[in-house]
Amino acid sequence: MALAVVVGNVIGSGIFLKPGAIATEAGSFGFIITLWVAGGILCILGALCFAELATMLPKAGGLYVYLREAYGRLPAFLFGWSEFLFNRPASIAALAVAFIGSLSLAIGIHPSPLIQVVMAATLIVGTAMINIFGVLWGGRLQMLTTLIKGSFLALVGVLPFVLTLFDNGVDFSNYASTVTPREASVASQMGAVLLAVMWAYNGWHGITPLAEEVSEPQRNIPRSLFGGVGILIVLYVTANCAYHGVLSMDEMSRAGDHAAEHMLDKLFGPAGRAAMSAVIMCSVFGGINSNLLQAPRVIFAMGRDGVFFTQLGRVHNAYHTPAVAILVNATMAIALIALVTACQQLVAELDANTLQWEVARVTVTNLQNDSIFGLLTNFVIFSASVFYSLGVLAVIVLRRRHPEWERPYKTWGYPIVPLAFLIVYLWFLSAVYVSNPLESRVGLVLIGLGVPAFYAYRWWARLDNENRSASAK
Repeated sequence: MALAVVVGNVIGSGIFLKPGAIATEAGSFGFIITLWVAGGILCILGALCFAELATMLPKAGGLYVYLREAYGRLPAFLFGWSEFLFNRPASIAALAVAFIGSLSLAIGIHPSPLIQVVMAATLIVGTAMINIFGVLWGGRLQMLTTLIKGSFLALVGVLPFVLTLFDNGVDFSNYASTVTPREASVASQMGAVLLAVMWAYNGWHGITPLAEEVSEPQRNIPRSLFGGVGILIVLYVTANCAYHGVLSMDEMSRAGDHAAEHMLDKLFGPAGRAAMSAVIMCSVFGGINSNLLQAPRVIFAMGRDGVFFTQLGRVHNAYHTPAVAILVNATMAIALIALVTACQQLVAELDANTLQWEVARVTVTNLQNDSIFGLLTNFVIFSASVFYSLGVLAVIVLRRRHPEWERPYKTWGYPIVPLAFLIVYLWFLSAVYVSNPLESRVGLVLIGLGVPAFYAYRWWARLDNENRSASAK
């Protein structure tokens, strides 16, 4: 069961929609496969650290609770602030855009940017309604989409090699093909590729909030993490071998967010492309549903701590679901799609070289060259990685601050494992800051805005309590 949670929680849109962008950033097959494996190893290191925190603090809120115990309420609030108000909506927005892109490719239409926004908004509202009407329906939908996407991903990885036996599969010369990477330095290339790869692996810590429900956590959590991420590495590497065996590096790069569909189109024609689009839509829809299911969890913990509006965590009287939290996430996701689409339209004809400031030139270039899906997912991963790093550091902090706390599971290889994770992630964040200034700096600004929000809410709550006390008298 724990193994299934790890695999099902991670497989989403990344393995289907990111390989084209990765080809553009990396340029060579060997470099790409190396970083897919490296990303998986990073996930194992991080998850082993989170497992200690989860078995020691098995409470609702997950990472929010770990940060609160290690650093206090403000850092924990900043995580909740970014997770609920920005990261989840950005994830939902990116997935909705991907869904509409695959739908458009499958039925052969090219909707205008405005129509794409309307279509994405309709999808988000519909999925939100499903989760508001009942968590049971959302859970059943999640199980179905997980089964479909996992099975089809395995089939995609094997099918081209089977077809090679009939002279219609892998062209091994494609593995030697190259393109010129967009970034000049190797460090920038690695940062850009890992940004995409880590979106595909995002959710690697999904088993840790369930640690209390796992029997024999000392044995089963490490097994599920090693086994689950190991399965993901095999599936992802096999799928990439299939993509690059059928498509040259140039074809991968030109395919953009739709490399998987172009692969099946080359093998089976329009029917194959439509089938892949349908599976991607199913997988992406499951990702939207998963985000809407998980979004209210942190708010519950924040409301219980009295650091944010408790109304966001309240359940609907009739449907017994956190309707307000779901609607807030859905609304912000739609707003993000509209905002990024509008920004891209505004700078579409602008010559970035005429701008005075370097930051402005790079920002405009990113808006012009990256898809909405790419921009939003890069933003999510950079922001989330800041808190993943703090979470892993919390293992070291709490070992020193509270050595007396019971730890049913202790991180294997401590302190080497958390230190290795932190060193790589600090380098990764610095590389992304340089190569993707729009996503990284906007992410830092939004996180920083949580500081005045934290103190403003404390002031408002204190004033509200004083008024209530005066009224009671």
